[in-house]
Amino acid sequence: MIGIADAEPIPFPGFDRLILDYAELQAVMSEQRFASWRTALASVMGIYAITDMRDGRQYVGKADGAQNICQRWSEYAVTGHGGNIELKSLTPSTFRFSLLRVFDPSTPASVVDAAESHFKEALGTRKYGLNRN
Repeated sequence: MIGIADAEPIPFPGFDRLILDYAELQAVMSEQRFASWRTALASVMGIYAITDMRDGRQYVGKADGAQNICQRWSEYAVTGHGGNIELKSLTPSTFRFSLLRVFDPSTPASVVDAAESHFKEALGTRKYGLNRN
């Protein structure tokens, strides 16, 4: 009998080098070879961008408080939209996920909120993108 060995672990590339399409996000959140990635993403809160590669529109979101990046992105991997109204009508297979800034879990929520607001303003995601707030 021939068995298939577990896939070789893939080293985490670092927070500032992480760009995933939707299929890659699903793999990262479910496959054993990406366990170190989930550990790293679970260790930080942060601000992330989702870009719809069909038209370039972006959504800026945050994971803070009791929720870390791994938890938040796991929701996207399952639903495709994470509960965000503007994303629900789109096809997640064209989404690209990236981190804009990471924070230590002890960072006050007000600091994370200010950073999220800054990126929404800087990238114009309220006026031209996929953020409603």
